[in-house]
Amino acid sequence: MERFRGKHVVVTGGGVGIGKAIAQRLGKEGATLSLLARDLERLRPVAEELGAHAAACDIRHRSQVEEAFAEAVATNGPIHALVANSGIGGPNEDGLGDRFDDLVQTNLMGTYYCVRATLRGLADGPQTRHVVVIASILARIAVPGYTGYSASKAGLLGLVRSFAAELAPQNVQMNAICPGWINTEMAWEGIDGLADAIGGTRDDAHREAMREVPLGRMGEPEDVAGTVAWLLSPDARGVTGQAIDQNGGAWVG
Repeated sequence: MERFRGKHVVVTGGGVGIGKAIAQRLGKEGATLSLLARDLERLRPVAEELGAHAAACDIRHRSQVEEAFAEAVATNGPIHALVANSGIGGPNEDGLGDRFDDLVQTNLMGTYYCVRATLRGLADGPQTRHVVVIASILARIAVPGYTGYSASKAGLLGLVRSFAAELAPQNVQMNAICPGWINTEMAWEGIDGLADAIGGTRDDAHREAMREVPLGRMGEPEDVAGTVAWLLSPDARGVTGQAIDQNGGAWVG
């Protein structure tokens, strides 16, 4: 299928993990892609594979976001959809190891900057335009030591709800996805942290983590990519302001 032919989609964090899988899925379905990431060297091979525009962008800095999105519009035309996937993870603690500011600045503020930049470069209606934000199961559940990450991801859900109500009259649908354990580098860093906490091996930590997942396994980045593709498709007509939980049953709301 080429459901997205003629549609310009911007994917942030498109070089690895979930973002890479999203870019590959949308490219396979005909989308014209602009891929943004802090690490341009890791992004370039994905962009070359997909024939996508690629640009370095640290979303913590609004000026970089504005410049990167303006360049994307100049290259590929007005934006039909944004997939705001860029983010950082990990714990934070009091004192010199406190990463709270960086976590919130990247995950929450950076996403906000990207949404605002998208709206400035948005394609004309009346066709539906879309924004999909990748949040996290940690927007839903409590994990000790992850105050910054949890707060930033929970904040994204408020951002999505408010923007969805604001943008609905313009026929812009905005939704979030809250993945649980997904087979990515970031997830395995979390598993390694759990291994240190329990004094066990990576395999021990993985088994411990999967005990909390009724389906008993990590998801794959392609699973999330499929949900993104659905949200951008006419099949999701009328779905806006929602947070879709994709976590193997680990949290049921």
